[in-house]
Amino acid sequence: MRQSPRMPARRAPDPAAPRGTVTGGVRREALREALLDALAVVLPVACAGCGHPDRAVCAACRAALAAPPPRVPPLAGGLPVSAGLVYAGPARRILVAVKEEGRAELASALAPALDRAIAAALAGVAPPVLVCPVPSSRRGRRRRGVEPVRQLLAAARIRATPLLRHARGARDGPEQKRLDRAGRLASRAGALRARRPLHGLRILLVDDVATTGASLEEAARAVRAAGGEVLGAAVLAATPAGAGALRERGGDSS
Repeated sequence: MRQSPRMPARRAPDPAAPRGTVTGGVRREALREALLDALAVVLPVACAGCGHPDRAVCAACRAALAAPPPRVPPLAGGLPVSAGLVYAGPARRILVAVKEEGRAELASALAPALDRAIAAALAGVAPPVLVCPVPSSRRGRRRRGVEPVRQLLAAARIRATPLLRHARGARDGPEQKRLDRAGRLASRAGALRARRPLHGLRILLVDDVATTGASLEEAARAVRAAGGEVLGAAVLAATPAGAGALRERGGDSS
């Protein structure tokens, strides 16, 4: 049986638990904060979300990352999309730091939001389901040296099954951020293919950011072309503008 991608929820403290259990947790948190304070003296750091000193992600930005998830309309073909965050403010700045500045240690701060998006996408769905990351563009992979979506899944301790690759002969078009929705769809058409036949497999697509829907739509097409069933998509964050574009047709990623 394949491993379920959903992680067990953390249990709330039991009011009837021995007092030492709660006190121990408080002491561990105090010790953690003291160690972070000491480390900040030796290795100064600023919050990736707001620039506040002494923490890689400050308490206020962590609270922002726990905000209620946005509602994302389905893609044009009816594929549902779940998002953990709005791609703005601290969420955007921290993800940019992970992707473009190589700050892999910040992925753990974003992982709970991605976990929530995946849990929402799989609510009521019986296993087995394979979690398939949408590949980055070749240009992005060369520039970063890593696949950010797989980094985020690893931080969330969710098993990823890479089922898609770039089609042989397909070339990167212009940078996605410079294109409108029609341009993105055209540049992504036929860009992906499955690594193997997917007949009988149920698949959840996972990406980092949803904007216009081009990357998710192309990934869904490639999975279906190989015989797989696409149950839906989960993304770490959806852009505010992307939600409007999704009402017309769909959701996308970097």
